[in-house]
Formats: sequence, structure tokens, C-alpha cells
Amino acid sequence: MASGPSDNNFLENFWIPCHVLVPESAVQGSRIDPDGPLCPVLVFVNSKSGGQLGGDLLKTYRALLSEKQVFDLGEEAPDKVLSRVYSNLENLRLKGDQIATKVMEKLRLIVAGGDGTAGWLLGVVCDLKLSHPPPIATVPLGTGNNLPFAFGWGKKNPGTDEQSVKSFLEQVMKAKEMKIDNWHILMRMRAPKQGACDPIPPLELPHSLHAFNRVSEADELSMEGCHTFRGGFWNYFSMGMDAQVSYAFHSERKLHPEKFKNQLVNQSTYAKLGCTQGWFFAPLFHPPARNIAHLAKVKVMKTHGHWEDLHIPASIRSIVCLNLPSFSGGLNPWGTPNKNKRRDRGLTPPYVDDGLLEVVGFRDAWHGLVLLAPNGHGTRLAQAHRIRFEFHKGAADHTFMRIDGEPWKQPLPIDDDTVLVEISHHGQVNMLATRESKSRSVNDPSSPHHNDAEEDDSDDEESKADEFRKFGAAATFKIPDEVDLAHLS
Repeated sequence: MASGPSDNNFLENFWIPCHVLVPESAVQGSRIDPDGPLCPVLVFVNSKSGGQLGGDLLKTYRALLSEKQVFDLGEEAPDKVLSRVYSNLENLRLKGDQIATKVMEKLRLIVAGGDGTAGWLLGVVCDLKLSHPPPIATVPLGTGNNLPFAFGWGKKNPGTDEQSVKSFLEQVMKAKEMKIDNWHILMRMRAPKQGACDPIPPLELPHSLHAFNRVSEADELSMEGCHTFRGGFWNYFSMGMDAQVSYAFHSERKLHPEKFKNQLVNQSTYAKLGCTQGWFFAPLFHPPARNIAHLAKVKVMKTHGHWEDLHIPASIRSIVCLNLPSFSGGLNPWGTPNKNKRRDRGLTPPYVDDGLLEVVGFRDAWHGLVLLAPNGHGTRLAQAHRIRFEFHKGAADHTFMRIDGEPWKQPLPIDDDTVLVEISHHGQVNMLATRESKSRSVNDPSSPHHNDAEEDDSDDEESKADEFRKFGAAATFKIPDEVDLAHLS
């Protein structure tokens, strides 16, 4: 489709002059607005996401914008790109380049990929400590797409034609900034006498820099005689059977990538694996020894400086620590506590910038179907500033964990009673949110859905689960509408 004058005028809002992006390049054109573009963007695309969609989207963005501002994450890592661009921006600013100064102030980032890809870019922006950290918009190219959905960008894979991309750019220009909490996760254990304890990812290491990795001996968190691992997340950390199903899904996808060409097929396969892994029939297939209470003692810090034990019901097989109100393809496991629960238990709605994680438990996939009921929610366990899992000696030789859609199998030394995982607050990052955003800010009464309808007083999760068994829920819990549960065996 040829671009007319009005199209060019619109796209000029996003174009960044070449000299701003490429060091030592000449200033081109005499008509450059000294105030710079209205909404300068850098675009990062995971060309392997969404089957063919990632590659198609990359081509469209490069056709509409300068190729110098659109990057394939399979070819160049975002930390290298942003370090180079910001170094040039800073040098130009010091030389009095007004356009560079304006671009730095107004720059927005677009990342197209799954939740792991989005988390990669979020981690890079946090780690680089940029002078003007840019806000980030997320294009849903994955399976769950929890991050895009939480901020109003949708959860279905987008169109890749020029008109769809222009529509998305228009939303980026109109979107408002919203801060969200970052969370740091640390795991430490004694060096095992035999065997390895490194996380086992599905076939290959996740591309995300904030996947779980062992720290070097020079790292300030390193401790002599111990193995220490660290990572970061923005959406959720989970442990237990939901992470086990996710691990099976990612393993299958990397063994047979040709079978995972679109979102519907991916979700259908996810649901089938939920059945074959026993997630729908957990009492029969899941050993009680792997239930959360048998694996670890859980402690929370609700007030700064004070740890307290958290009671985990014996039936809980999966525990989720939530930062955003979007899990398993867009469901909200925390919900909105009513006035009685706010008064009696001190619970609050799930704000994304309040320095609190919502801790929710699930017994099995049927329990997850509660989320489809009006005002449905999982078992609310706590809201906390910090969370610690202290694993019982010899309780199991492994468990499964997941950060923002990236699962791994975690070996546990059977002779160690000091294995712990601790999650703590680690600053904030800027996101871009549309008017349809599900996320809420504790500091912004006008943020979308700030006055959500409260749940009713009923807490009969069992009856709700029975009522909704015929439907299904998203990702780990969801069976897509097009899939007949009777044939998933």
C-alpha cells in the first residue's frame, strides 16, 4: 500500500533523524523540526515469536519507519542498542543538539514478542540506569501475553499489515505512562556434595537476561561455599504444578517448533498438556510430597523488618506471587477483595506500584476455573513486601519454577536444609498503558477500573469450580473455546 501525504505526515511523528541514532553521521534535511518528532520510538521485534508474525511485523515496521530505529532481537541484543543510542544522545546533548535533547525526553520503546521478550527489555532498561528511562509498550506476540493484556494492548496476536501497525503507533502516541514495581529473586543453597543444582531450562537457556542465572564469585551476593542464583520479574513468579505444565509446553515447542505456528494451536496444546501432566486430576497424579506446604516453609514481610510465617493449606499445589492483575492469559487470580475482607484481613486491590506482591494458591486446574466466575479468585494467601521460601531438607529432589512465562526445572539438594528463595522489591520501571488497561496505580484515582465492582461475600470456590468445569480458563488453566475437553486424553 502506497503512503499518501497524510500517511507521511502521521509517520513523521515517530521518525528519529539518522544523526541521532548513528554516531558521527551527518545531519540530513533542512526541514527537521527543532523540537524533534512528537513521539519518537525505537522498536524491538523478536522475529521468532508468533510463528511467522514476528518476521512479518519486523518487515512492516522497517517499511514505515527508518530501518535504523527498528531492531531484530535475534540479531542484536537490546542492551547494546540502547547503550549505543543513549551514548550518542548524551554526546549530542552536551554539544547543544536540541533535537537529541527532545528525543531523549520523549522517547518511547515498543517491544514485540512474548512475555519473556518483554521482560528482557524491561530488565535491560532497569540495569542500564538510563538518565531518562523510556516507557515501554508491548505488542502481544506470545501465547499468554499477560504483560500486554495488563496494560490494554490486548492478548491476541496483532495484524502485521501497514494499517494495523499505524493503528498501534497511534495508540502508543496516546498512551499514558504508568510505573510498575520490579521484583528481585534470589536463590541460595550450599554447594551440593554430588550432582548439579543449576536450573534446568527447557532444552536451552531462555534468551531473557533476567532468566534465573548463577551469580559470579565477584558478585556482591556471592557467598563462599554456596551457589547463588538471581533474576528479576515484573509480572509473576510461580512454583509448583502450573510451572510443571509450562515446562512441558516449552520443551515440546522447542522439540517440535513446526507444530506451534499460531496462538490457538499453542493454547490448545497447553490445555492438552495440562491434562496429560495431571493438572486437571492432581489428586491422582500429583504426589502430595510436591505440594507447597510439604516442600517449603513460607515466610512473608507485611511490615518492613518483620518476618512472619505464612500458613499454606496442605492441598495447595501451585503458588503464584503476582505483581500484575494478569496471569495465565489475562485472568486475575487476586480479584477485588470486598470491604469485609479489607477490614478483617487488611487486603487491598492489586495495584501495580504499591510495593506489594499478591500471593495466591491453587489446588489444581479445576480450582483455576473459579477465575472465570464473576469476581472469582484463587486462594488469597497474603500481600507482602518480601517473600521467602525455606525448603525442607529432603522433601523432594526437584521442583518447577517460572518467571514471567519462562519455566525451569529446579534440582534441590537432598542433604541441604538451607535452600531458600527470597523475593524483594527492586525499584520501578515505566510502562505505557492504553485506556483499556487492567492495571491500576495506587497514586492515580483516574487509572482504569480504579473503582472496580467488589466481589460478593461468597467464598464458595468449590461450587464455582463445579459450575465452570465445562468452560476452561486461559494458558495454564484455560481450554480454548474451540477445544472439546472430551477429546483431550
